[in-house]
Amino acid sequence: MSLTVKNLKIIDINKKQLFSPLSFSILPGEILTLMGPSGCGKSTILSAIAGHALPDFHFSGEYYLDDCLLNEIAVEKRKIGILFQDDLLFPHLNIWENLAIALPNKFKKEQRKAVAMDTLTELKLQTLAEKGPSQISGGQRARVSMMRMLLAEPAAVLLDEPFSKLDKSLRGDFREWVFEQIRKRKLPALMVTHDESDVPSNGHCLQWPWNE
Repeated sequence: MSLTVKNLKIIDINKKQLFSPLSFSILPGEILTLMGPSGCGKSTILSAIAGHALPDFHFSGEYYLDDCLLNEIAVEKRKIGILFQDDLLFPHLNIWENLAIALPNKFKKEQRKAVAMDTLTELKLQTLAEKGPSQISGGQRARVSMMRMLLAEPAAVLLDEPFSKLDKSLRGDFREWVFEQIRKRKLPALMVTHDESDVPSNGHCLQWPWNE
């Protein structure tokens, strides 16, 4: 499944257009990177595609998964997965529960723990299943957060500077693991960043200003 954006425009509260109309298409398993400075609208673009309302901005343009127009689909039904800078794990749930809560409704209650445990075994983190998010390392939380997003079975992935808060010693390995998961599942992925080291070696990158 491909992700396509056509003529995206973002106007801020002062009626200023942040950039010229932006269009691109991302193939299955491809990672497109938008690089640019803080304040240029990178994260706002992800919000527009995901369908999140931001009162200070007005969006226009069209977003497609293959031939399906996302503009006409409710946010919770767009099947867009997002990985943020913060892991956003639920502090009141243990690690396996954080994974299980992301599973689609087709999974019955008795299946959810088994799927979560299989996922933790795949990550070699099964011994952390009963621990809370505050009891595991930042790198472990990042991996659990990524897998929680994937367990929701997204059709496309948005990456909002997901490596920026990781320790430098962990960042490279986690980054390559994230890219491997995206390619293995053949998901189109859009990543925004201001760090050149985040750009995958065989991916496409648009430098700010993106459409000039």
